[in-house]
Amino acid sequence: MGTSSAWAQKANHLSIATGGTGGLYYPIGNGMASLVSKYIPNVGAKAEVTGGSVDNLLLINEKKADLAFAIADVAWEIYQGKGKRFKERVPLKTIAVVYPVFIHLVTLESKGVDAVTDLKGKRIATGAPGSWTDTTSRRVLEAFQLNPEKDLTRIQLGPSDSSVALKDNKIDAFFWGGGLPTGSLSELAMSPGMKMRLIPNADAVPPMREKYGPIYVKGIIPAKTYFLQETDAAVSVVWNLLVCHESMREDLAYQITRTLIEHQPELAAVQREARFLTLEAQAGGGSPVPYHPGALRYFTERGMRVGK
Repeated sequence: MGTSSAWAQKANHLSIATGGTGGLYYPIGNGMASLVSKYIPNVGAKAEVTGGSVDNLLLINEKKADLAFAIADVAWEIYQGKGKRFKERVPLKTIAVVYPVFIHLVTLESKGVDAVTDLKGKRIATGAPGSWTDTTSRRVLEAFQLNPEKDLTRIQLGPSDSSVALKDNKIDAFFWGGGLPTGSLSELAMSPGMKMRLIPNADAVPPMREKYGPIYVKGIIPAKTYFLQETDAAVSVVWNLLVCHESMREDLAYQITRTLIEHQPELAAVQREARFLTLEAQAGGGSPVPYHPGALRYFTERGMRVGK
C-alpha cells in the first residue's frame, strides 16, 4: 500500500524496459530510474525485467514502456521496419547512447596472426550459435573479403569456451563482442606461458556501414585494458542506446537527457559501463536512430553538435 500510495503522487510513471537481471541493461536501467525519480519533479521511474532489445522495442511500439534499451543494429533494423517481428517501422527516437560493445578479435602471440586477413585457413570461433557476436563476426570477416564458410574453419563458441579452446590449441583466434574488460579475457591474458593479443579490426567499419547502415563506428580498446596489452587496439564498435517512442513530450525527453548526463557519475557508481554515458559520446555517431528533439535541445544548450 505504501509503495502504491507513493507512486500515486507522481504525475508521470515511467517504465524503463531493460533486460534480464544477470545482464547490464537491468542494473543500469535501475540506476537511471533512481536518478529520474530523484531529480525530475513529479516523475517516477521503474526498471522492468524483459527479454532484451527486440522485446523492448515491441514494448515501445505498443506504448507499454516509455524508455528502453536496445543495441544499435537491432534498433536500426526495427526503426526501418525490417525486424522479423514487426510489420512496419517503429517510430523510435534516441535519448542517448549509453555504452559501447567492443568487437574483440583475440589470439595468442604464438599463433602468428597479425591482421584479420591472416585468419585465412585458420580455425576461428565466431561466437555462440545464434548470438550477436556470431552475426557480427561474420560481417567483420566479409568486410575483409574473407568468406566465413570457405576461407576458414568456423567454430561457434561463447567467450569462456573460446578462451579454453585457444589455450588448448583447438582454435587459432576468436571473436567476442563485449565491454571492457571482459572477465574471461582478463583470465586468458593472465594465463602463464602465453601472451594474448588483440587484432585490430576497425577497418571493417566503412564497408559494414555501406552494407548494413550507420550502425558501426570505430573505437579503441586502450593499452593495458588486459594484462600485457602494450598498445591500443582499434576495433569496430556498436553502441547500446536508450530510446523512446517519438511521441514522448519534448520537455520530458529534455529533462531525462539532462538528468542522465549531468548525474552520470552517480550512475557510473552503480554500474561501471555507465562511465561511457557522456555528453561527448553523443556526438560520436553511435546512434543510427535520430535523437529526440528534447535530447537535441539539451545537446544544443551544451554546445554539442549532434547530427541526428
